[in-house]
Amino acid sequence: MSTNPETVKQPAVKEKKINLFTIDIRAYSMIGALLIIWILFSVLNDTFLTPRNLSNLFLQMSVTSILAIGMVLIIVSGQIDLSVGSLVGLTGGVAAILNVWLGWDTIPVIIATVVLGALIGLWQGWWIAYRAVPAFIVTLGGMLIFRGILTGITGSMTVAPLSPSLKIIGQGYVTPAAGLIMGAIAFILAVYFLIRQRNARIKYGFDVISINWTLIASVGIGLLIFTFIYLMNQYQGIPVPFITVIILAVLFHFIAKKTVFGRQVYAIGGNPEAAVLSGINMKRRILLVFVLGNTLAAIAGLVLTARVNAATVGAGNMYELDAIAACVIGGTSLMGGIGTIPGAIIGALVMASLDNGMSIMNIDAYWQLIVKGSILVLAVWFDIYSRNKKKR
Repeated sequence: MSTNPETVKQPAVKEKKINLFTIDIRAYSMIGALLIIWILFSVLNDTFLTPRNLSNLFLQMSVTSILAIGMVLIIVSGQIDLSVGSLVGLTGGVAAILNVWLGWDTIPVIIATVVLGALIGLWQGWWIAYRAVPAFIVTLGGMLIFRGILTGITGSMTVAPLSPSLKIIGQGYVTPAAGLIMGAIAFILAVYFLIRQRNARIKYGFDVISINWTLIASVGIGLLIFTFIYLMNQYQGIPVPFITVIILAVLFHFIAKKTVFGRQVYAIGGNPEAAVLSGINMKRRILLVFVLGNTLAAIAGLVLTARVNAATVGAGNMYELDAIAACVIGGTSLMGGIGTIPGAIIGALVMASLDNGMSIMNIDAYWQLIVKGSILVLAVWFDIYSRNKKKR
């Protein structure tokens, strides 16, 4: 029996109206805050928005961004990790020792460092998931242990200089031509997935934005990508550490939003009891979350060590607070179950912009700490306020 193609009904397209007055304040407030910060510093100092300073800004935010990507999954699962700053120092120190003192090549150094981070995550995750020791205590102990090990293996000495090939990880730039090619590929992929998502929603009968708004979104994405590339190419090109951030952000955003593991992590943080009753293996998921988070901390350690061309005892000090602050500023709830990778990247950019702008203005370091601490408190208050408002 044959089916006439003309008789097959196509799903009706249900377009939803875009109401600019119902925009989620939580989702867009940080973008607005970032723009205000940039405008303010550009008015106060005309060098802030120059290609050179913007390039330095994206370099500065790279380590915090990588840490924040892993921290999002940890916080969303209802846990916390206070050890990532010390872990950045330890893994960076190990990488420098392998490269400088033992003469290892770049690729083996990278592999060994990343594996070390994963093993440390496995160790910490085992204590938290399978021995029921609170994450706060395990990672607080880890913070002290890792810093002590770093001091011991380096003898409190600075390990430098690194080989030129290893320094590329933290100091390299992509050529302008390569940057344009990467931008074109990114634009094509972004538009492809935008249209694919729209078609999938139509297929299953969900509301979609109109084709006109889809085109506007595509044009906006293109302008954002190629404006960024143009500005970076005015200096030395796109920094390699920032490309690392983008690749990791896209990968972990996919893991968080499009995989069973990612959905289960959100379920665990949102309602642990319901997650257990639905058959989710909480212990295994929490263990894997810490393995991923600490692996990213090892990558951040490589980037930081390569950027400064040395490993020091104080490397990574207090970076865990910057990572947590970036997550919270970007909309991640410390209560668990809520948070996004893009939001954490925006939060890291806000933090880096404040640091960079106040440094250019020659503002004393203690004021920078006061401002960042105040913003963190306000971000947490805003999270609690938003939650309470939804309950009413």
